[in-house]
Amino acid sequence: MENIILIIHVILALLLIVSVLLQRSDGGALGIGSGADTLMSSRTAGNFLTKFTTLIAILFIITSISLTIINKKEENPSSVLDEIEKQENKDKNLPKIPKSN
Repeated sequence: MENIILIIHVILALLLIVSVLLQRSDGGALGIGSGADTLMSSRTAGNFLTKFTTLIAILFIITSISLTIINKKEENPSSVLDEIEKQENKDKNLPKIPKSN
């Protein structure tokens, strides 16, 4: 199941990249330097490519969350601090090396 979702996730990532790159750039992305002609543009925000990109982005987020949930259920929760503590306990059980003068 995880592999299928992962394959779908990769395909969605590629589709999302392509759909974003195919969109027309209006220039002045954050409202900086936009001219008067862009104020009266007839382009609507609801065209096909925008809707397609939104749909792909939503599906991408859903697959990301589902992969996280699947991975969380399969993995044993452990902490880095637990690993350090185990290593310190191993070191305590080892014989001490005498210091030479």
